[in-house]
Amino acid sequence: MPRCARETQTSLDSEEELSPSSEEEGEYEDECLHFEERFDPAEDTISDEKVVPSRAPHTRTTHKPTSVFNVVENLNECEDHDETPSKRKKYHSKVKIVSWKAETDVDKDPQTLRFLPTREPGPQLSDAESHSPMSLFKLFFTESAVENLCHNTNAQAARAMSKGHKYTWTDVSVDELYSYIGLIFYMAAVKMSSIAEYWRQDTIFSVPFPATVMSRDRYRTISWNVHMSHPDADKENDKKRGTAEYDHVFRIKPLMDTIRLACKAFYHPRRNLIVNERLVACRANTEVTRHSKTKMTKLGFKFFDLSDSSNGYIVDFSVYTGNNSFPAGRGLSYDAVMSLLDRKVLGSGYHLFMDDFYTSPKLFTDLFALKFGACGIYRDHRKDFPKTAANSLSSDSTMGSIRWIRDGPLVCVKWMDTQVVSVCSTIHAAYTGDRVKRKAKVQDRWKTKILPCPAPVSAYNHHMGSVDLSNQLLQFYTIQHKAMKWYRKVFLHFLDIASTNAFLLHKELIGNMTRKEFMEELIAELCGVSKKAEPKQSSTEHVPIPGAELTSDLIRNATVGRRNCIHCKTVHGKRLQTPWKCQACDVYLCLQLKRNCFQEWHKGVFKSGS
Repeated sequence: MPRCARETQTSLDSEEELSPSSEEEGEYEDECLHFEERFDPAEDTISDEKVVPSRAPHTRTTHKPTSVFNVVENLNECEDHDETPSKRKKYHSKVKIVSWKAETDVDKDPQTLRFLPTREPGPQLSDAESHSPMSLFKLFFTESAVENLCHNTNAQAARAMSKGHKYTWTDVSVDELYSYIGLIFYMAAVKMSSIAEYWRQDTIFSVPFPATVMSRDRYRTISWNVHMSHPDADKENDKKRGTAEYDHVFRIKPLMDTIRLACKAFYHPRRNLIVNERLVACRANTEVTRHSKTKMTKLGFKFFDLSDSSNGYIVDFSVYTGNNSFPAGRGLSYDAVMSLLDRKVLGSGYHLFMDDFYTSPKLFTDLFALKFGACGIYRDHRKDFPKTAANSLSSDSTMGSIRWIRDGPLVCVKWMDTQVVSVCSTIHAAYTGDRVKRKAKVQDRWKTKILPCPAPVSAYNHHMGSVDLSNQLLQFYTIQHKAMKWYRKVFLHFLDIASTNAFLLHKELIGNMTRKEFMEELIAELCGVSKKAEPKQSSTEHVPIPGAELTSDLIRNATVGRRNCIHCKTVHGKRLQTPWKCQACDVYLCLQLKRNCFQEWHKGVFKSGS
């Protein structure tokens, strides 16, 4: 046995004897590396300066069949040890040195997976039926789910008042809670600096609509008490804290399960899927809050989601709560992807696209065995990826250069763009003749060049653009309210998911509304009002007309139809009669050279109407 193999076996034996306390200490380090640096300890090889002693249990090597990717790596490791020339020569004779191939080398086409979805891809709703924004939103926030939400909210309010909270409370109904949700969407569409600003009525920047739906205090008390689980059940779950039976997401689980089932029930995805992660902003100090250095949102709750690349529809999602989120224990990146795939629901033959945090040879080969193709960029330092330098790309390689190595269904490709891009795929051949345009500096001048591009890179760029589409759809009218309770932030994100998926269903079925128009109609229906505002009275309608019909009798016209002037009576306390009245207001007003009550009256009318 070569020395490197003996040392590997010794290290395995020593790691198995580690105490449980060392593994528990390592869990916190794993959390920090994943969420701050996006490392997966089960897959990424971390440099010495970043390794901590507690990381040892997660860097162990396992016995597995040697692939064309790691055979050269094993050879290089053995060369670092002081083996005798005879032993080194004997070991070298058993190893076939593999080098990178160029774009001129022909790659065989991989096995084509037959696409067999369990249902016809697309919305699982009848085109013949009418689908309003409200009816589609209620597919995710059903009346039974909202009724349960009302029950739990009322129970939470009663519990809060029993503890001494002093505010007026009446039980919230299903219709009122839908109106409350409509106001939340309204505030996402019409941005103000604070909640109180929506009920302010003393400036030209005031918005009158929220006050017509409910009072400010009512909105606030509902916000303080909105609850997705029953408070008594929360107390029972909290008693289990620190044990394996404790559920970190118990407070959001009832509504989360309802929305997840609806996402899968009313839409079946097309062939190309995207695995993505997002951070829901929240600064609450909880055990499910995570920190990330690589995201625009630095602190919040980690969501993994599976979406359709054709339109951004979220097919399924999960909330990451710690190392115990996925019981398989094969690494966070591996388990997160596998937890989102259900062959009984989806079928087989799907193509998955993902970024470098998830991509690994183990994941891709296991997905291929389940009849799921996969494609994604990868990290060169990740385990089991080829590390041979033979015929590899370097910083001096020309733009458009391609190198590839295939191991069964798995092909690893390197492409020189402005920097080296590494892609792995079980769907594509290495190069099929695709071309791209790039700007390059030639003799101090920028020129457009046509460069060869690997098939996996072209497909990855095309489909992963839908990650931005999904994020944009969620961000257009995202609800970002400050909240003291972490589960309320997640509740607001559930509203984002439901409204976005409802819009995408409407777009697939009817397609006659923009996102803005859809949200405006949804807000109006939730609040039980018409989208069109009542027309304001124009000043052109306020004209003086005679109070009585005119006849040919001039004497009669001067005396008949005279009434007391409303302005003289209310302002001056005088009873003065006039034959003139306002056509729009239908009130009698003086209209004389020295007493123009008509003008004075309408100054007050237009001022109050503004």
